[in-house]
Amino acid sequence: MSPLLWPMLAGGLVGLGLYLFVRAWMRPRPGVATVVARIDAGSRSMQTHTLSEFDTSFAEMSARGRSVMTALADRLEVVAARRGWEMRRHRADLTILNRSVGAMLATKIASGLIMLLAAPLVWGALRLGGLEVGPSVPLALGLLLALGGFFLPDLSLRSEADKRRREFRRTVGIFLDLVAMNLAGGRGLPEALLAASSVSDHWSVVRIRQTLANARLFGTTPWEALGRLGKDIGLEELESLSGALLLAADDGAKIRASLTARATTMRRKELSEAEGDEGERSQSMLVAQMLLVVSFLVYLAYPALMALMSEQAM
Repeated sequence: MSPLLWPMLAGGLVGLGLYLFVRAWMRPRPGVATVVARIDAGSRSMQTHTLSEFDTSFAEMSARGRSVMTALADRLEVVAARRGWEMRRHRADLTILNRSVGAMLATKIASGLIMLLAAPLVWGALRLGGLEVGPSVPLALGLLLALGGFFLPDLSLRSEADKRRREFRRTVGIFLDLVAMNLAGGRGLPEALLAASSVSDHWSVVRIRQTLANARLFGTTPWEALGRLGKDIGLEELESLSGALLLAADDGAKIRASLTARATTMRRKELSEAEGDEGERSQSMLVAQMLLVVSFLVYLAYPALMALMSEQAM
């Protein structure tokens, strides 16, 4: 194998990365189809993809880093619209976190670059430690780390989205109780929904309130807007609530008792899930304690075993 192969391959990969980065950073000229798609996406976003103060894509960065990442996210948003990258697998997770496709792509690229730059540092530390590591190791290690860093935000996105859904599910249970109380006070169903969503400034309640307000502006029914919101964020409880409210509006069903029963069922389900999580944590703690005990016993018995083995050897 030629000794120039690895440097040439590394230079080609670096050049390809720089070319893709420059192409993403340059402002592309959107076509007619792209503009129409962005207008259509904006129209849909005004109905369900409402924003709140919890859009924390780059909140932990400095002002300079946040501006750079925001600009990169805007460029990637246009590129994704032109290429038709919808990221359907992550669409519900991005929606519940109020993050755009461009912000997700910018995070993935930044994470991959950081992990790629960590490979030469690891290689240099190994060389300083006295280990003879060939020049091909940092390239292979850098590619593996960059690949892992590129997909690492996907795991973080899923974890944060699941936490938000659990929090949103608790809010829906409380929201149903408040709607039932407003119905008992003599209000109509649309007024009861809007009044129940106005009692708090929690991010999930704000999301529901904005959805109901936008439904009124666009002339759609509140239960249709709630059902679309539940579908967009991947929350089945909101979708089933939309069906129940639709029956109440069309057939005049006893919605108050139905909402109370639904809220009770959700609380019981949440309580059972919490008990299951606590049980898993208790088992994990038990296993950790057993490992500590076994390690301590091995520590105590090791000198005696070594002395016994030395006597038998003599």
